[in-house]
Amino acid sequence: MQRASVGPREHVRARIAADGFKFTKDGARLGARNAGDPFPAWVCDLKGIMLEPQWIDAYAELFWERFADKLPFQVGGFETAGIPLVTAIVMKGHARGTPVNGFYVRKSRKRYDLMQRIEGTPNAHPVILVDDLVNSGSTLRKHLVELSDAGLHVTDYLAVLAFRDADAYDAAVPVHTLFTLKEFGLSMPHKKMDTPHELFDTQWRYKGEHPSFNLVVQKSRPVLDETHVYFGSDDGVVTALGQATGEPVWTYRIGKHPPGKGILSSPVLHEGTLYIGAYDGVFYAFDARTGSVRWKYDDADWIGSSPCIAPKPGLVYVGLEYGLFRKRGGIAALRMKDGTEVWTDRTAQLTHGSPLYVPEHELVIIGSNDGIVYAYDAATGERRWATPVHSDIKVAPAYASNLVFVPALEGTVYALDIVSGSMRWSFKTGGLYSSPYVRDAYVYVASLDKCIYALDAMTGIEKSRFETHGRIFATPTYADGAIWVGSNDGRLYELAPETLSLRGSHQFSERIVNAVAYSEYARTFFVPTVANEIYCLRRKATGPREAGPSGR
Repeated sequence: MQRASVGPREHVRARIAADGFKFTKDGARLGARNAGDPFPAWVCDLKGIMLEPQWIDAYAELFWERFADKLPFQVGGFETAGIPLVTAIVMKGHARGTPVNGFYVRKSRKRYDLMQRIEGTPNAHPVILVDDLVNSGSTLRKHLVELSDAGLHVTDYLAVLAFRDADAYDAAVPVHTLFTLKEFGLSMPHKKMDTPHELFDTQWRYKGEHPSFNLVVQKSRPVLDETHVYFGSDDGVVTALGQATGEPVWTYRIGKHPPGKGILSSPVLHEGTLYIGAYDGVFYAFDARTGSVRWKYDDADWIGSSPCIAPKPGLVYVGLEYGLFRKRGGIAALRMKDGTEVWTDRTAQLTHGSPLYVPEHELVIIGSNDGIVYAYDAATGERRWATPVHSDIKVAPAYASNLVFVPALEGTVYALDIVSGSMRWSFKTGGLYSSPYVRDAYVYVASLDKCIYALDAMTGIEKSRFETHGRIFATPTYADGAIWVGSNDGRLYELAPETLSLRGSHQFSERIVNAVAYSEYARTFFVPTVANEIYCLRRKATGPREAGPSGR
């Protein structure tokens, strides 16, 4: 007797059931699915079977059975699982005589070549997205924002396997699935994602020219006065925007600088003067209203440091970088009114780190690439102490309660005594390129290990943490009753100050690499991205801010 042929759906299901799940043995851990999830007893991995010819052909057949009546369309997928799925669909469409265009979306831009986010050549047709698995839906939400930013219209999303029922996903498009966990005797908690997404309405968005996508470090943070937003850009332009409209009020282009590395310095504003450093080696003081240059200081070869000011002695401080063999880095104290050099000191390596002024002790603290933290008398430049931490220091320290909190690039935050420079405690993370933020009894530390930590400021004991889906270069900040931090996953997170439980998030199309600025008067947020963008956002009027699950 001849055996009946197995249909495409049964073939796909049978192969998933046989080899698509890996189960724990003897209590061994399998990788956690999402930040905060417990280690599961199983994981689903379809990559080992989806390139089998019969499986991938059956999958493509199922796709066309479901969506053929929606032609014309194009199909897009997510790196990496979406690539073979898109390929199979495109090839099946060609064989059917109904050819469609295909493309895929990268997890992140390449750091070289064309640095594209979308590979392929999308056309004007509607988009159907495909992927292997959907769990929380966070990847889907991210890519929907990216595709919308690229001018593409997504109509449907198809996953091979959904961990939850379709109504659990807070997505802007219909979520279709070929299978659910129930068909394989497994389950996940059925709950709608109870944490608010897309917290804001965009008031305006400013896009600077020639962003350096390959330069993923902390970039120029916006600073505000009552009516304007000020910041620098990769291509060497200082810009003032109107807060209400996002339209440029004035711009200034700096001198010759390394390609794609114009301004990383975050400006500081004081009594109508804007101070900022640049990679043309010049430190600038601008009239904030008109953009005219009040004075320049041009001793350095490059300046990546962000300045700080000391109103009492009338000085502004900034780190310096030099290209000479015996002259590598340092710090300068300049008169705020005319740029006169009052004192300087030299360091053995480049000083990209930014200074901190502590008025209670009349000290200026700065770290350098030589792995040393320096404390100076703010008025005279007398070196009070120098403490080695044996790693580059790329950003500014923070201060509270006679302790200086120093972020070392290798991943340790150090608490140093403000008077002596002696070490009081240290806490190890996975890399630090953001400044600590201190509020009440906590010091908040955002790390390249994708986590933000809340530490007891006096002891360094970890009180809570929250894990994002990307490395964190952005400095945390407090605004509107919450801690805010952006991540390389392109998401801005709103966290409860004490527990770091998730209150909500907002997805952007690009990485967020520095702190947000907040206008209490207008109740608007200004969010910088790695792409020289500034978003002006206002919180949505609907939806309470409920505490979500702990990020631990």
